[in-house]
Amino acid sequence: LGTLPVIPQVGRTWGRQKVGDARALPCARFRIAHYWQLPVAPPPDPRRLKRSRAAMTTATPDAFAAYMTAEPAPETKGFVMQQTMLRVKDPFKSLDFYTKVLGFKLLMYKQFPQWGFSVFFVAPRHDPLPEGDDARWEQCMRTPGCIELTWNHGSETEAAPMVYNTGNADATGTVDGQPIKGGFGHIGITCADVYAACERFQALGAVIHKSPNAGGMKGLAFIKDPDNYLIEILPHAYDLTTGAMPTQPIDCMGIKLDGGAGYKDNSK
Repeated sequence: LGTLPVIPQVGRTWGRQKVGDARALPCARFRIAHYWQLPVAPPPDPRRLKRSRAAMTTATPDAFAAYMTAEPAPETKGFVMQQTMLRVKDPFKSLDFYTKVLGFKLLMYKQFPQWGFSVFFVAPRHDPLPEGDDARWEQCMRTPGCIELTWNHGSETEAAPMVYNTGNADATGTVDGQPIKGGFGHIGITCADVYAACERFQALGAVIHKSPNAGGMKGLAFIKDPDNYLIEILPHAYDLTTGAMPTQPIDCMGIKLDGGAGYKDNSK
């Protein structure tokens, strides 16, 4: 395994820490400005939760429209959906995949040898990185949709091919060896041509979990990253009249448009 230079930590305040294991750290490890000084909401009333769940099962599509038109709280102006954190076994394999296969760029990385982990922020940006660590950090923290790849040092030497449970009917790490129905599903990217993108992914050696013509939902695909996390591939646009996504007669796996098995829930 190669080595990565350690970037000194200057002027940063770190969140909760448990020495030697990044698993115990919150995803947002870095406190910027006064984020951690925001008031904490009280826990929800279980009775209200029960009522809201019951209502949700009988709601019509129109019942959700209010969430699209409601004005966000003014206190949240400037908030950025900045990252999703994924734990990875081997940082080099993951960085090769996200930069060379998906075309993301490494915006910033930080290493914490004293706690035994490193983090790498990748995102689909194609503009030049700014000069200097502080400028790159600020750009990274303002970039929506970053993936934070977290490497717990030493995981790359474990004998098991997979180390972390993906949440999708996965038995990795379970006590009884049985798959679990996890909450996490996938991340997703959109592109101009799903079929062409999948041809390229296949040529680069990526695992195609669902090709565009497979399954009941035609025109979208799923691939896997080196740790088996699912990545959905969707088109930028779809038919506004029918709701159908663009399709082609045959896909990268040789499956015809009218072929492939029916819909499959990845969590089961």
